[in-house]
Formats: sequence, structure tokens, C-alpha cells
Amino acid sequence: MTTFDKREEGFEKKFALDEEQKFKAEARRNKLLGIWAAEKLGLTGDAANTYAKEVVAADFEEAGDQDVLQKVLKDLTAKGEAITEGQIRAKMDELLVQAVAQVKAGG
Repeated sequence: MTTFDKREEGFEKKFALDEEQKFKAEARRNKLLGIWAAEKLGLTGDAANTYAKEVVAADFEEAGDQDVLQKVLKDLTAKGEAITEGQIRAKMDELLVQAVAQVKAGG
């Protein structure tokens, strides 16, 4: 194996690790978003955890995070919350920073 091959293999492993961490961070962000939204919906305990899992599962409906955003927006507005897509997107961005830190910390 040449130095180039070893270097290429190293980049491939780093890319795979980066993609795995990105997936974990996005899933963590979605869970945190679900807990945040559950609180706004008046859900606590098991009901809040179940709702957070539903938000995480919503991410598998289509590529990107628009499916998660739409679920939370729909649920909150149906409950009478005056919230915009932009406000939820800002919360998602804020929670992604928190989620990335948690994933990097191994938490």
C-alpha cells in the first residue's frame, strides 16, 4: 500500500466518521426540538418523550429537514401557538449547535 493509498483510506474513514457524526447530531437536534415543542404543547413525561420520537421519525419522510420543520410548525399552530417557520428554523439552528457539542463530547 502506497502512502497515497493510506492517505486516501484515511480521508475515506474521516468522511465516514464526519457523516456519522452529522447524522447523530441531526437526530439529536430533532430530539431536542421535539422536547422543546412538546413543552410548548403542554406535554410532559412519557407524552413529551413520545412526541420527541415522532419528530425524530418525521426526518425520515423526505430528504432534508423540511419534514421536521413542517411537523413541528403544523403541530404548534394547530395548538394555537403563534409561531413562524423562521422562529422554528432559528430554534433548529440553535439546537444543532448544542447537539453537535453533545455528539462531539460523546454524550
